[in-house]
Parts: sequence; structure tokens; C-alpha cells
Amino acid sequence: MATKILIIGACGQIGTELTLALREKHGENNVIASDIREGNDDLMQSGPFEKLDATNYKAIEDIVMHYEVEEVYLMAAMLSATAEKFPMRGWNLNMDSLFNVLNLAKDKKIDKVFWPSSIAVFGPSTPKNDTPQTTVMEPTTVYGISKQTGERWCEYYHNKYGVDVRSIRYPGLISYKTQPGGGTTDYAVEIFHEALAKQAYTSFLSEETALPMMFMDDAIRATISLMEAPAESLSIRSSYNLGGISFTPKQLAESIKAEIPAFKIDYEPDFRQPIADSWPSSINDEQAQKDWGWQHEYDLEKMTKAMLNGLKSLKS
Repeated sequence: MATKILIIGACGQIGTELTLALREKHGENNVIASDIREGNDDLMQSGPFEKLDATNYKAIEDIVMHYEVEEVYLMAAMLSATAEKFPMRGWNLNMDSLFNVLNLAKDKKIDKVFWPSSIAVFGPSTPKNDTPQTTVMEPTTVYGISKQTGERWCEYYHNKYGVDVRSIRYPGLISYKTQPGGGTTDYAVEIFHEALAKQAYTSFLSEETALPMMFMDDAIRATISLMEAPAESLSIRSSYNLGGISFTPKQLAESIKAEIPAFKIDYEPDFRQPIADSWPSSINDEQAQKDWGWQHEYDLEKMTKAMLNGLKSLKS
């Protein structure tokens, strides 16, 4: 029998592509998309959609019961740059939504939970290069604090109540299909749009700011393969490190220049620079490789080509 899946926050950057990938895999009517607002046409026309406030427990429970949902992917969150402007709103959304879903699983109303964490859990005291799975965290942003707290609660609910919760610490995610959602790594998406439109880009991070990044196809594949992994093979119930590619704005610009020789970049670091400076520059994901066979497929050159070709195809 097909698995019934609910995606909360389905209209966001990850949620949109995850919904479409899961619908292709499990059947359109078995994957229920939900969000506080409606999404793009592809998402809305490819299967069921419910308007949902992720902080409303009863509303989530009603959808779970109505559709006989077994798995929930909780993708709703206020991201780093936006949450710094609205700290309490960011904290409340990120934490209340997680408790709602964990409590549904604790009460055996759903079987399995996916909840995304982030490299924002790390802080200035974290080893920057090849950041290990278990290390000092000390996040400095509202988003990072909420994600670190969420990791502890996920592990607690697994150990105390047997909740099957699974999580990935996403690096910066790069996609041509959806707009970024207010994160510190958004420059790595904006730069491609501007390269095609104007052959120029002003980066809000300095030229040597190396950050861990990942092409969206890899992130979606990682998410689904973690959820399909046998429970007994998983040793981490807080959140798995996930490595992709690490690069600086300067290196990304050089990669784009190889495809668009006229491209120029300049730099005007803003309030997002100190956030980026507090994060790792590369991630060690050996545990994910060992436990569920994770490997990324996209390097910088392959991702650059995929982004430019993808954006051109959307415009044509």
C-alpha cells in the first residue's frame, strides 16, 4: 500500500522541489502539500493542497486524520536573515511547529518525521574546516539557536518516546526552480539570475567567505534516501552533517565566468557577513556516508552549468 505523506511548508525553496519529487515517487494523491500560502502552478496542480498554519496543532492533526498520513516532512521555518529581523516570530514558528509534529508522532498518530536542521547550528567556536558531526556549536543567530534546540528535542523524543525522527543539517542550497527564502547563502542563487540578466552581480558577502553549499538535486536525493534508510542503520537522531561543495563568492564568480566571459562581480558585505563568518567553511559527513551511503553528485563546475542551463530553459 502507498505511503501517505504530508509536507508542511511545501511552498518554500526546498518544500516545492521535495513535494514534486515525492509525488513522482509515491503517486500524486499520496503526497499532501500544505503551507500558509499557495505555491507555484506546478505544485498546486500536481496533487492535493491544504492551507495550513504550522503552529496550529489541531489543524495539522485534522489533516493527518483526514488523509491518514503516515509520514510528515516539516519544512516550514523562518530562515537566518529573516529571523534576525523578527526574533520572537522566528523562534515561535520554528519551535512550535516542531513540537506539534513530534507530539503527533509521540501519540502514534504518525509513524515517521523528517525535520531539517542547518549549518546555522554551528558558531564562531566551531572548527571551521571539515566540521565534525559532534563538536562545539554555540550558534549566534535566532535561526541557529532554534535549530540547535530542535536537534536536542528530536533526539530526546526518539530516546524517550521512540519517535522515528530523522534530520539533516542542510548547507546552503542552490536551485534554479524556486526563489531563495531569506537565508545568508542566498547570494549563491541570486548571482546566477544576475549573471544572465546583467552580466554583473554585487555580492553581500566578501570575496573570500567560504561556505558549504549543495545543489538542490543532491539535497532532495539525500532527504529521500535518509527517510528510506532502515531505522536500525541510523546512529544519529539529532541531525546528520551533510557535505556538498564549499566555495567562496570569488570562486563561484570564476566558475560563472568560464561560461559567461563578460561576467563581473563586486562586493558590498552587509549584515549577513557576520552570520556567514560564524558558520563552517566545509563539512565532514562521514557518518551519513557510513550509515546510509550518502554521496553528493554535483561539484562546482557541474552545478554552475546546471544552474545556467536551468535558468535559460525557464526563460525560453
